[in-house]
Amino acid sequence: MRTKRIAMAPQSRYWLALAVMVGLADQVIKGLVQALMPYGQTIPLTPFFNWGHWWNTGAAFSFLADSGGWQRYLFLCLTGMATIVLTFLLCRPRPRLEALGYSLMLGGALGNGIDRLARGYVVDYLDIYWREWHWPAFNLADIALFLGVIAFAMAALRERPSPRLSE
Repeated sequence: MRTKRIAMAPQSRYWLALAVMVGLADQVIKGLVQALMPYGQTIPLTPFFNWGHWWNTGAAFSFLADSGGWQRYLFLCLTGMATIVLTFLLCRPRPRLEALGYSLMLGGALGNGIDRLARGYVVDYLDIYWREWHWPAFNLADIALFLGVIAFAMAALRERPSPRLSE
């Protein structure tokens, strides 16, 4: 019995490689933070930006962070599904901006997913603040996810059919 081989678009390798590089870069930085900084340490760099070492057992903005541990498995399942879907989407020809969005989202999902799998939490190290107000701490994977969603939204808006003018 012959199996059909699914052909991957030539540019797919580039987008998948970008996703892997983003995930690896994120893991390298997190590894350095874990190795060189005690948990909770903060290093002020500017009047509005700190480098630090924090853990997040939840999702964005620490959503479900204090839920007793079951959320780790939920987020791992969601990350696994997103990884499969995004990889599949990147294996087909896509407009450049859309592929960039998928690639950045995949890289971010890989970076934070590896953390959840290996550590049980996500390492965050970037802190933006104004006076006493702090944005929730984040990392390179979070930045990639955010930029990926923005790129995908821009691609979707660009491809929207223009409304017909009534005569």
